[in-house]
Amino acid sequence: MKTKILIISILLSSFLFSCEQVFLKAPPATDPESVFEQVWKFANEKYTFFEYKKIDWNALKVKYKSRINKSMDEEELFKVCSDMLYELKDEHVNLQSKFNVSRNPEVFLDFPTNYDGDNLTRNYFKGGVQYLDGGNFRLYDFNDVLYVNYNSFINPVTKEAMDYICNKAQSKKGMILDVRQNGGGAVNYIYSITSRFVDKKTFAGMEYIKTGPKTTDLKPDSLFIKPYKADTVVHKYTTKPIIVLTNRGCYSATNFFAMMVKEIPNITVIGGKTGGGGGIPATTELSNGWILRVSSSSTIDIYGNNIEGGVDPDQRVDISAQDKNQGRDTILEAALNLIRK
Repeated sequence: MKTKILIISILLSSFLFSCEQVFLKAPPATDPESVFEQVWKFANEKYTFFEYKKIDWNALKVKYKSRINKSMDEEELFKVCSDMLYELKDEHVNLQSKFNVSRNPEVFLDFPTNYDGDNLTRNYFKGGVQYLDGGNFRLYDFNDVLYVNYNSFINPVTKEAMDYICNKAQSKKGMILDVRQNGGGAVNYIYSITSRFVDKKTFAGMEYIKTGPKTTDLKPDSLFIKPYKADTVVHKYTTKPIIVLTNRGCYSATNFFAMMVKEIPNITVIGGKTGGGGGIPATTELSNGWILRVSSSSTIDIYGNNIEGGVDPDQRVDISAQDKNQGRDTILEAALNLIRK
């Protein structure tokens, strides 16, 4: 009897092991054609701006697949994939390997820089700036106007810093918030700042998240600015003018920020058009270990404008070459004049 049970156990184990072998998926292939297909398919399912940018992704697959061959090395394959992704003209689209990262910086070209930090230090910030929150914020007191620079949404925004800024600005005619050359970062820090400038829930736009390969596979989500709430005293700045300074270097989270602050009544945006970046990236790891990132959402302002190409300021002001040579920041001066009037 024991022998019979042992034989049955062995046969059952063999059967289960065989089934496991049958039903387990084979690991994804790492040959050049398979990796190329993974790149194309992930972008096809997640990227949101094919229609907006009038891009035929199927045609681009045919065009670049013709350059794929079995004997190509990793760097050659990377070049083909990055060239195809470059056609999306999107700084949020990146392919990362151990030896390179693909980018497309074209969105920043052919626009005035509209910012010169050395010029500000040399000609405007006499006596030096105040560094707040570990350098996240740089403040300068123009006596009647408080200037605040926030240069990256990568850096956390603390309650203490915003309390200090709003409290310090209360005695001024207004505040200037300079986000020029802020390349973006974490979207949640947008709300850490904007929540101090509103007293009521404010609708700021719509976000559409890609859920499938069709252009209509989109999940909508409303974007709101909500007043900051805390158990302790919270300092806000909702009645006096705030001027936000922008330029083409304002990308990604800063692009969202520019869209949202335009809907706050006491805020005016002055400077150049922002650099765009209106989608939240989605990321995947390919079978060969490379990391692929593409824009997986699109954002529409309350007027129906897609902000992927940038956000227009309320007042367009550029720094000309002559102004720069003379040490003038005409964007900052326009903001000071507007508050003082």
